[in-house]
Amino acid sequence: MIDVIIAGAGPNGLMLACELALAGARPLVLERLTEPSGEQRANGLVGQVVRMLDRRGLYERLTAPGATPEPAPGYVFGAFPIGLNDLPDNPLYTLMVPQHTVERMLAERAAELGVEVRRGHEVTGLSQREGSVTVELRGREPVEAAFLVGADGGHSTVRKLTGIGFPGVTTDASVSRTGHVSVLPEMVGADGGLDVPGFGVIPPFRHLRTERGLITWAPFPGGTQMVSTTEWDQPAEGESSLDELRASASRVLGTDLPLHPPTGPGPHLMRRLFGGNTRIASQYRAGRVFLLGDAAHVHSAIGGPGLNLGLQDAVNLGWKLAAELRGHASEGLLDTYESERSPAARRVAMHTQAQSLLTRPGGDVTALRELFGELLDQPGTRQHIANLMSGADITYDMGPATGPLVGRWAPDLPGLRALTRIGRPLLLDPTGTLDTGPWAPHVDTVATPELDTALLLRPDCYIAWQGTTNDGLHEALGTWLRPA
Repeated sequence: MIDVIIAGAGPNGLMLACELALAGARPLVLERLTEPSGEQRANGLVGQVVRMLDRRGLYERLTAPGATPEPAPGYVFGAFPIGLNDLPDNPLYTLMVPQHTVERMLAERAAELGVEVRRGHEVTGLSQREGSVTVELRGREPVEAAFLVGADGGHSTVRKLTGIGFPGVTTDASVSRTGHVSVLPEMVGADGGLDVPGFGVIPPFRHLRTERGLITWAPFPGGTQMVSTTEWDQPAEGESSLDELRASASRVLGTDLPLHPPTGPGPHLMRRLFGGNTRIASQYRAGRVFLLGDAAHVHSAIGGPGLNLGLQDAVNLGWKLAAELRGHASEGLLDTYESERSPAARRVAMHTQAQSLLTRPGGDVTALRELFGELLDQPGTRQHIANLMSGADITYDMGPATGPLVGRWAPDLPGLRALTRIGRPLLLDPTGTLDTGPWAPHVDTVATPELDTALLLRPDCYIAWQGTTNDGLHEALGTWLRPA
């Protein structure tokens, strides 16, 4: 019998498959589509997940051999530019890599780890019994596994089949248009900004709000150019087109923006979306079925938090499922997936709703933006937003363990990147005297004389214990894992 069936071969499902395989489990990925869609979705990675990929040795696969992440000098929040260079601890990292590139890289990594991906396999039903889940497939024989994870997107079939609610709000007042375009070369400045006659410069990769709407100009590496607009109370009919996008951009700017068809090989994007959804699953688990990524939460894409949230769901769930399968999990370990990740989803829902409000037109929003802009002059406000956007503000309940770092994601420590590639629990011991007792087979202990405190890291790099003696170490280990 298969260990875990993952419904969905997007980035989140593939990341979970990699995490499970690293931990010794046998996942099977089932994907409805016969080929990767190639659809342009997320334009990059934002937040803690950039460093998490680096700790798994995957960052350089998306950049260059030997490359390491660097914090972003600035970012945007609700169409406000936010300088981050002066922060004492800048946790916000970015990587401008399209989602389909991330997906392709994770598929290659999953294949290296022996993961089987079956395309053209559509889930149509499921049933649970003690010890297993049976998944029914359209036109194919059912498949049985110990667990099933729905990573099949916002319209998740798995979520619907389990009867899990998806409460939240739907708005339909806005129209967003996005398309690949080309512009005259002389309109693009040395810094990538788009100089529009009669308006001024649209900075690259930033939401720009006017009293009429929102616009974004994105000149990607390699020459691809994209424009996005959002308007409120502007009806739209017929097929989405370049003419429609051009007219929308001109309305938002109050002057004509010459846009031409995109150049280079496709596929080229031209998309129109109405309104948006902010929804979080009423539960992340139903027996032996779990939800992951967009199947568990949907929200506005503003600020680009989606992959940060979903991929970290996968890193959180993977080691826990593997520990349960191998008989190493403490009682109730699987329940901590929801108790830890659902609050993270609520934080993202909160700040994306707030950002969306800050970008709307109208005098009352303009007044709010004036006040918010004054608050952004304060480094403490920018630090708070950087922590929020990156996910660095998330702390987990680690039971009886205490200490200033307990419950937080491990900072970048000397040698940590190499030690976390295999995804095992890790004890950093500066004294050389700590004893993990009957948990020793589950934990890698590494001498770290350069540290002034010992740290116990879970496979997802969250700190489960710190100290200088064995006091509380065994209790902390027992919170997560059974003794061998």
